[in-house]
Order: sequence, then C-alpha cells, then structure tokens
Amino acid sequence: MRTFNIHDAKTQLSRLVEQAAKGEPFVIAKAGKPMVKVMALDSPEPSQIKRFGFMAGQISVPDDFDRMGEVEIAQMFEGDA
Repeated sequence: MRTFNIHDAKTQLSRLVEQAAKGEPFVIAKAGKPMVKVMALDSPEPSQIKRFGFMAGQISVPDDFDRMGEVEIAQMFEGDA
C-alpha cells in the first residue's frame, strides 16, 4: 500500500481518490507517521475477507502432498542439485 505525505496527498487528491475507488487504498502520513487510510466505501475490511476455503471443491490435494519433491528438495539442501 502506498503512503503519501499530506502535501503530496493534497496536490494529487483527485487522482488518489479515483485509485482508491478502484480498490487501491493508500495511507496519508504526517511527518512520516501514518495518520489515515483512504479506501473505497464498498471495499470489505481485511477482517471481512473470507480466504479460508475459497477454493473448496475446485482442487484436490494428493495424499502424498507433503512428500512431493522430497528427493529434489533434499538434493538442493545437500548441494547435489
């Protein structure tokens, strides 16, 4: 996320608001200290975003997933790759 000081935010406000409305939030800082976050009204807060299980039923994980690439990884750590 981009951060702008107050002066820069004032001079670029129209452009920054347009970007925020398109889903690109930004932070306004005063003397290097973040003060506010500007984001679109219809953007969900990070705590509202559902991430866990978003691919449920769309992919399958092999039973040996934790062993996939085991030999290659061991070779890389041992310097034999």
